[in-house]
Amino acid sequence: MLRFAKVKLKEKPSSPFSLILQTQYILIMEESLHDFGMIGLGTMGSNLLLNMADHGFSVIGYDKNPEKTSAFEASATKGTTVKGVNTLEEMIAKLKVPRKLMMLVPAGNPVDSVISDLKPLLQKGDIVIDGGNSHYTDTLKRINELKDIGFHFMGIGISGGEEGARKGPSIMPGGDEEAYKEVAPILKAVAAKVNGEPCVGYLGRDAAGHYVKMVHNGIEYAIMQLISECYDMMHHGLQLTNDELHEVFAEWDSGDLKSFLLEITAIIFEKKDDQTQFYLVDKVLDKAGAKGTGKWTSQEGLDLPMPIPTIDSAVMMRNLSSLIEERKEAAAIYKTVPKAIEIDKKEFINQLREAFYFASVISYAQGLAMLTVASDELNMDIPLPEVVSVWRGGCIIRSAMLDQFKKCYQDKDLKNLLLDETIAKMLMQKETAIQKVVSTAALNNYPSAGMMASLNYYNAYRRNFLPTNLVQAQRDFFGAHTYQRVDQEGIFHTVWESGTK
Repeated sequence: MLRFAKVKLKEKPSSPFSLILQTQYILIMEESLHDFGMIGLGTMGSNLLLNMADHGFSVIGYDKNPEKTSAFEASATKGTTVKGVNTLEEMIAKLKVPRKLMMLVPAGNPVDSVISDLKPLLQKGDIVIDGGNSHYTDTLKRINELKDIGFHFMGIGISGGEEGARKGPSIMPGGDEEAYKEVAPILKAVAAKVNGEPCVGYLGRDAAGHYVKMVHNGIEYAIMQLISECYDMMHHGLQLTNDELHEVFAEWDSGDLKSFLLEITAIIFEKKDDQTQFYLVDKVLDKAGAKGTGKWTSQEGLDLPMPIPTIDSAVMMRNLSSLIEERKEAAAIYKTVPKAIEIDKKEFINQLREAFYFASVISYAQGLAMLTVASDELNMDIPLPEVVSVWRGGCIIRSAMLDQFKKCYQDKDLKNLLLDETIAKMLMQKETAIQKVVSTAALNNYPSAGMMASLNYYNAYRRNFLPTNLVQAQRDFFGAHTYQRVDQEGIFHTVWESGTK
């Protein structure tokens, strides 16, 4: 196929009219090419591509399965330019140069396999995007590998699920800024909008996009865990029905607490099971799955090191949920029965609301502080105000809180959200509520790992002196690990048992 960038006239034009005809032919060939390509036409890939088409871009999608490409073309909006193909060669041949294409395939080996297939088909300057949930270290390796042979590689986090991909996701690009500028018009067009601002922006060097998405998912784990703890204490402790739970979460999903996760939680408590006509939530097995991003966040937090205990507790509780048979055996041994919480319902629900707000802020603060440290340690130059802005719409953790957080990061260079005086004042106002919730949970045997971790983090972070002086003394006692003093400079070691240095 002829390309605008490569076409050579077969012979010298015999007249100006002949030159015009040949030029028009070349332009027609160029116009028949597509703006953007997608590898993988699962629900996310096809929906994102259809979103692009709806915004005036000509798109082409590749999938080995002819049924998927046919379904993709059939679902396109009338009047849009959408094409499905079953070979990479055909897709590459039909893309404008420099080619812009995205992979939405499972993380790990499938990504490397696609890249291997693409290498002989691409040319220098082409842009390859990984839009899946790849580990940032894999993305960094691929960036360096492809840069050496002249290709631009970007890791882009995409959040919002199937509906978000179709109607407007939150998009978190990182990597080559030159490549980002090439794809920015497309990404800005399809991203979610908040007050007219697209929820996409350049989020830093190298693998910053996938790193930001990883932390986003860690925060997502934490907030989902907090909601489940509120549900547990209201349902089993206060004996609220599913209808009442729907009303509570629907009321919470307003004003300063409005968020996507509360919105869908309220909807879940309305859904009846088609098979039994009971509420569907009561038929769902109490075992939470995970795709790895939460675990990665915890692992990276330990490696930095950066404390993110609320996120860690959420990952741990999902792991514990999988021990179903052991939990049943333990319940029989301990004769575990959920205890009624003997507190005025309205009063305790209000305490839970305040505690949930408090712990949610702590969850965001931990994730954002982790990004702040990682930006410096890994040389990614992640702009925190931009991250918060991108998260305000389209993504799973979108929340009214983020508007306030955006102001905090725009006004000053914060190492931690808790160092903002407005946030500090709000947390202090809600401190009593989370103390009461955590103590009530503990006294009535309700596991509330997220709430407890959030309160512990808050209590430790705001202390100017922690009891870890004793921990360091112990380390020096048994391992000669040395210590520093509060009253002198230097490194010290003591032979503690004899009481002499």
